Amino acid sequence: MSIGLFRQAVRNLSRSGSAFPSQGGKYPRFRRLFQWLSPGIFVKRWLLTIYIGVLMTILGLAIWLKLTPIFWLFQLVDKVIEFLARVVPHYLSGPIVLGCGLFLVFWGHGRSLGEISKVLRPDSGQTLLDMLWDNRRLNRGPKIVAIGGGTGLSTLLRGLKLYSANLTAIVTVADDGGSSGRLRRDFGVLPPGDIRNCIAALADEEKLLTELFQYRFEAGDGLMGHSFGNLFLTAMSEITGDLERAVAASSKVLAIRGRVLPATLTDVALWARLADGRLIEGESSIGSSDGQIVEIGCTPAHPPALPAAIAAIEEADYIIMGPGSLYTSVISNLLVPEIAQAIAARQVPRIYVCNIMTQPGETTGYTVADHIESIDRACGHKLFDAVLVQKNPPSAGCLQNYAEENSYPVLLDRDDVKQLGRSIFAVNVMEEDPTTRYLRHNPRRLAKALIHFYRRAQDSSNGKVVPLPTVKVAR
Repeated sequence: MSIGLFRQAVRNLSRSGSAFPSQGGKYPRFRRLFQWLSPGIFVKRWLLTIYIGVLMTILGLAIWLKLTPIFWLFQLVDKVIEFLARVVPHYLSGPIVLGCGLFLVFWGHGRSLGEISKVLRPDSGQTLLDMLWDNRRLNRGPKIVAIGGGTGLSTLLRGLKLYSANLTAIVTVADDGGSSGRLRRDFGVLPPGDIRNCIAALADEEKLLTELFQYRFEAGDGLMGHSFGNLFLTAMSEITGDLERAVAASSKVLAIRGRVLPATLTDVALWARLADGRLIEGESSIGSSDGQIVEIGCTPAHPPALPAAIAAIEEADYIIMGPGSLYTSVISNLLVPEIAQAIAARQVPRIYVCNIMTQPGETTGYTVADHIESIDRACGHKLFDAVLVQKNPPSAGCLQNYAEENSYPVLLDRDDVKQLGRSIFAVNVMEEDPTTRYLRHNPRRLAKALIHFYRRAQDSSNGKVVPLPTVKVAR
C-alpha cells in the first residue's frame, strides 16, 4: 500500500464513528494507534531515534566493560525463559510476556505524552496527538489573503483559522471615529481598531482575548471610551516605532494563528463625492452620509502599500474580499494602487463576499451587481471572479426590524452579475440573533463555504469540470 493510500485510510479511520469512534467510543485507543502510525506528524522518527540511541548506549557500555554485562544478561534471560517454559507452556507464556511488554510500552508513552499535553495546553482538553494533527493540517492549509475591515473581516478570520494557519489579513487604516479616531488625533498613530478585532479573532484563546481587547473604560480622564486593545496597540506602536512592528510583536505575544497587516503605513483620510455634488470627508462621515456615493478616494491620493502586504498577495493561493462596509472597509483597501494591481495580477481563486443587507447612508438600494460595479469603478481593475451571496432571505421579523432602520436585503440581480463576468456562489451563511433580530455572517458556515469554493476552483484548474451549485434567486 502506498503512503498516500495509507494516509487516506488512517484519515478515514480517525473520522469514522463506527469501527473506531472518538473519545467516548468503544475503541478509542485503537483509533489513536492508527493516528500515531499515520505518516506526516513527525513524531515516530524521533521516537525511533531515541530507541536506537538507548540501544547504542547499552551496547557501548557493554563493550567498554568487556561484554561482561551481556554475558550475565543472557544468562538471566535464559534462566527466566527456562523457568517460564517449565511452569507455563510456551504457547501461553509467549503471548503473555509479549502482551505485558507492549502494554508497558504504550502505557508509558501514553502517560508521558499526556503529561506533556497538560503542560502545553492545560485547559484545552486536547491530547498531544490532537495538537500534532491540528498543527499538521493547519500548516498544510492554503495561503489565504483576506482583505477588508470592521467586524466583517474579523468574523471571516474567526472561521478561516479552523482551516489554515497560513492566513494574512490586510486591514484598512482609514478609521477616524470613536476610540481609534481619538488615538489617531492625540498620538498621531494609525487607527488600531480594525486591527485589534482581527488579532483577537485569530488568537487561540479568542473568547478571553476578545473580552480583554474589547473592554472599554467607563471612567477616568482621558481613558473613558477607549478600548484596552486600542491602548495596547498604541503603546506597542510607540515602543516599536510603527504599527507594522507593533502588530508583529503583539501577534507573537498573543500567539495568534496567521498575520495581520495594515494596508499602508501612510496616514490616509477617505473622501466621497455624492450624487448631489456634496463632498464628504472622513470615514465616519461617509458611513453616515445621506446620499448616493458616486466617487470615493483618499488623501494622499496614491498611498504606498505595505511591502509585506504585497508579498502576501503575490504568494497567495486564495484571495477573499469582504464582507464589510463596501466603501469604508473593502474599497478603502483598494485605494492603495499597489494592492489593487497585485490582486488583479494573481491567477488564483478570488472571491468577493457580498453583504447580506444594505447599509443606510452607504449602499441604500444597492443590488449585488451595484456592489461589484462600485469595486470595479473605484480601482479600475477586475479583482475577483466570483461573488458569494446569501441564499435564503431573512425571517419576516428580522426584515421588519431592519426596515425600521432603512436597511433591506441586497437583491441578487443574477443576469447583471453574469454580464459583469462573475460567477455566483449562493449559500446559507447567515445567522439571526433571536433576541435583537440582527443578522451576521456565521463564521463557521462562511469559512466552510469559502473553502468549499476554493477546492472546487482547484479541481476545475486541474482539468475537472466542477459546476457551481444552482443559484435560486429569492426576491
